[in-house]
This record gives sequence, C-alpha cells and structure tokens, in this order.
Amino acid sequence: MKVSLLDYGAGNVRSVRNAILAAGYTVDDISSPEEILNSECIIFPGVGSYGSAMTVLKERGYDEALRTYLKDCDRPFLGICLGMQTLFESSEEFLGHDGDATKKTIEGLGVIPGKVIRFDDDAVPAVPHIGWNGRIPHQSSPVLSTSEEKDEVYFVHSYYVPIIEENKDWILTSTTYGNQRYVSSVQKGCVVATQFHPEKSGTTGLNIFKNFLQAAEKGTLSNTSSLPIDPSSQTSLVKRVVVALDVRSNDQGDLVVTKGDQYDVRENERREGLSSGARGGVRNLGKPVSLAKRYYDEGADEIAFLNITSFRQGVIDDLPMLQVLEESSKSIFVPLTVGGGIRSYTDSEHGVTYSALEVASRYFRAGADKVRALYSF
Repeated sequence: MKVSLLDYGAGNVRSVRNAILAAGYTVDDISSPEEILNSECIIFPGVGSYGSAMTVLKERGYDEALRTYLKDCDRPFLGICLGMQTLFESSEEFLGHDGDATKKTIEGLGVIPGKVIRFDDDAVPAVPHIGWNGRIPHQSSPVLSTSEEKDEVYFVHSYYVPIIEENKDWILTSTTYGNQRYVSSVQKGCVVATQFHPEKSGTTGLNIFKNFLQAAEKGTLSNTSSLPIDPSSQTSLVKRVVVALDVRSNDQGDLVVTKGDQYDVRENERREGLSSGARGGVRNLGKPVSLAKRYYDEGADEIAFLNITSFRQGVIDDLPMLQVLEESSKSIFVPLTVGGGIRSYTDSEHGVTYSALEVASRYFRAGADKVRALYSF
C-alpha cells in the first residue's frame, strides 16, 4: 500500500515520516490535488495555525480535493493535531494580531460538525495544554487495539473541539483537561484523526501508526463499535522524565555530550605536551544521537539538546546539530527540544540576515518539536 503524506511546509513532519517508515511502509509526498484524489491512504500531520493551514490548502486546491476524498469515509485517512481540527466546520483561532485582537471565524473542511475553540484560561491549569494525558474510549477500533486507557499520549495545543450532540457518533476518544472535556480522537469508517501526536507518544504512538496502516491495508479499518461511557470518568496530565543533554563541539569539531561547572567543560587533568597551567580537552560523555537513543530506550519522555556554544555561529550553517536532530528523529519518538542559538543574526560572509523565526523553522524541519532561546533545568 502506498502511503501519501500531506506536508504543506509548516513545522516538523519528519517524525511522522519516520514513524511511517518504522511501521514498515514507504512514503510519497502529495504535490497536487490530483494526487490527493488518487491516493490509497493519506496521512495529514497538520502543524501551525488553523488560519495558515486552511489558507495553504485553499491556495493549492487541496481543500476541495480533501472534501471529495473524505466524502464517504471509505478511504483511509489519518489526521494529526491540526490535521484533525481542519476536519471540523470552523475555528475561532486568531488569523493574526491586528491591534484590536479581534477573533475571526475561519472556515474548515466541514467534514465533521463542530467548531474549534480556545481553552478557557479560568477552566484549565494553563494554555496551551502541553504534556502526556490519557484518553477515554468511546469506540472500539483496530487503531487502538494494542493500547489501553492508562497509555498516555502527548498533547500540545491551545484549541480544542467540544463534544456536541452532532459529532458524538464521530468520537473515538475524549480527554479531560482541567474542567474541559474535549474530543481527543475521531473515527468514522476509514477516516481517523487525533488531537494528540502519536509520532511523539513513544511505543503507544508507534503502535497507533502500525495499527492504522495495517488495518487500512487489510480492509478492516472501519471495524468499529460503540462502547459504554462513564460520564464521570476523567483523565489527567502525568509527570514525565525529561533528559537534558549539553552539546558542544570538541577540539576536533565533533559534537559531543558534555558537562561542567558554569559551562566550564574542559578536563582538569593536564595532558602530555600541554604547557604549564593548560587545560585538557572537552569532557566527552558520549555521542549525542546514541546517548539520546539510550535514554529514550530506558524510558525518557522528552530529550532536550542544549547547544551550549551555538552563540558562536548561526544555526543555518550549524550542520552537525541539524544532523543530530535528523538522525535522532529516526529512532526517537518522543518530543525533541533544542535550546540555544534561537536569535536573529547576519551571516557576515554572505551578508544575509536571518530572523529568529527562520532559525527556529530550520530546527523544526530538521526534527525539533520545541525550540527555546535558553533552556535550563
């Protein structure tokens, strides 16, 4: 089965691509409305803002092609995060900050009844909702056949879809955050979508990809049935383990994981050939990719790379760090965070100025899920 990826150019979709590959399938990129109409199976990992996503879909003619593809719910489709939200009728998400902060309703694909709204600041601990939370099943589904309610998944979003009478038959799972209960995944027929990020939910998320793709290939994806729901059931955010790795170049130009006092990461022992009072080399605790993978295998829920010497050069040219992200995302399926170097700068050699947004975007496309100008623990 050919899996088609709808990547409209925003944020990190590398991990979704790698999750599909990890499930044993190859990926083709969609580049025209005709390819949507002719696809066997579509995965849409929406990233960014609702307004921007719908604008791009309309400009490229993807919106009408998607409506046609999804019309009868008989063709395999997996939407992720914003890829789920766009299936609904509209969103109140800001189109932009125009001074008076006027909310505007943005039209969606209209496949599922309902409107995407913002979390109420007074009803939840914080906005956005970031972290690992549970799911309450409303249907049995091949997609969830290997997961349990206690298997938390990773969420990051400020907007959600309320449960209403008109969309109840679509709900696959719901989740509670503070006093808000909302739709965390949907399924009708062969159309599946999640508010959470399975590509960042470890083994549980990888199983969701594998189950979806295998059921789509076998023709069993639509084998669902309703489950009894306890209206008092709740889910909650759980504590997780975040591993931070200080990364910098050693004297040979290789990136290594290191540690020191106040970023003094030189060995104290003198080496043969060093002058009196000279310091040793950069303390080397291991290679970033292999060490990060080890922590992931041992149960880390997030990996943070702190690029402690990134101020010395621009990220656009920081090929080793970008390669670390690209390689890590092939085998690590939890959030990857990068800290350090997120700033505007001018390339003195070519005279080109890059904004902080362009710098962050380069990290995202390499595999980062979060970027921070300064990251500390």
